[in-house]
Amino acid sequence: MGIVVNIGEGRDRKPSLDRLAALVADDLKAVNVLIVQRMQSPVAMIPQLAGHIVASGGKRVRPMLTLASARMCGYRGERHLALAACVEFIHTATLLHDDVVDESDLRRGEASANALWGNKASVLVGDFLFSRSFELMVEDGSLEVLRILSHASAVIAEGEVMQLITANDTATGEPAYLDVIKAKTAQLFAAACRIGAVVANRPKIEAEALDAFGVNLGIAFQLVDDMLDYSAKQSVLGKTVGDDFREGKITLPVILAFRRGDEGERAFWRRTLEDQDQKPGDLDRAVELLGRHGALADTVERARHYGAIARDALGIFPDGAEKAALLDIIDFCIERAY
Repeated sequence: MGIVVNIGEGRDRKPSLDRLAALVADDLKAVNVLIVQRMQSPVAMIPQLAGHIVASGGKRVRPMLTLASARMCGYRGERHLALAACVEFIHTATLLHDDVVDESDLRRGEASANALWGNKASVLVGDFLFSRSFELMVEDGSLEVLRILSHASAVIAEGEVMQLITANDTATGEPAYLDVIKAKTAQLFAAACRIGAVVANRPKIEAEALDAFGVNLGIAFQLVDDMLDYSAKQSVLGKTVGDDFREGKITLPVILAFRRGDEGERAFWRRTLEDQDQKPGDLDRAVELLGRHGALADTVERARHYGAIARDALGIFPDGAEKAALLDIIDFCIERAY
């Protein structure tokens, strides 16, 4: 394992999801019951494999966004429960597919589904969960909800393909990288929030504000995730340090270090990421270069920028418990870096 850095050692502030979790606790219990019910199948492997990843410690951030957004918009019915479960199914399906594409052996600190059941089963159960999510969309009965969530599913798939195209290509710039993370991560955050306004029959301006909140929150979330891949904090989060490096993924820390480095340093990145010619000590060298050029710290600063945009997007909503809880998520997503 390479040398890793902790860019926020000594910070006392520890934002959490506690306020949000407490606010939607009863709703989230109902969503969890729905998730278990709707992932059942007479094919025994399906609930076994799906249950493994569903129960593997995820925080349910995306369904909580749906629940809190609906509450903030004044909704007091039950449609948001099934739609929150739908959002989680979409997310879980993408995780199953991601781990196959990335050849990952760990997910949230546990053996990944593909490591236990194999790639074929993981892909097919991911397809099953996508199908279940569409059943839930149709059962809701709203064409607007169906449009939002089906579009999000398509864009997520596009983002995964874009990431395949940019992998191992050190010529990738920040705009192309941002296109990838907007599609593969931020789109589902945006959809999860926007449907909260739709079920509450709120005006378009509020739906668009929640969409803007979600997309910018999702960008900030992914930026910090990509920074953490080279950070000492990564092992605490149950992930292997340096996975992105080993897979040749071009993330913002690498983009910044590549552009700020000299030709010798760029040759190092080309060898390790483009040619996938990695030797003992290369991860140490990569982390050293990222630190030398401030790439990790600047990635977090980019996340703060998008977090600020997300915060402003909620400005049209009146103050209240739900709004405060959603604002907490911004700090939580960014402060994971420390």
